[in-house]
Amino acid sequence: MRKPRAYDADLKALAGTARQLKTRKQNQLGELVIATGADTLGVEELAGALLDAAGTDAATREAWRKRGAAFFQRERHGAGRRAGREPGGTAASDRGAKSTPGEAGSA
Repeated sequence: MRKPRAYDADLKALAGTARQLKTRKQNQLGELVIATGADTLGVEELAGALLDAAGTDAATREAWRKRGAAFFQRERHGAGRRAGREPGGTAASDRGAKSTPGEAGSA
């Protein structure tokens, strides 16, 4: 006779795995924002840019995909050479000198 399956234990294990995957995805998205230098944008600016990106045509997204793939290739091959540099080419210490949203030109 076959042993009955513990469905409750299986569901708990799947829920735990789903939580871990969601947490990992959130961490990776945060790391991506930092790696690209987008962490210097305000939350509203970043959200607006992402909303625009989500609504663009396939050709534009394909061009962005290629640019993103090239970014990751550069990061993989040049990580040791550019220590202390931001992806945009500025030194890490220069980032703090940028104006924050609302400081200049507020209407």
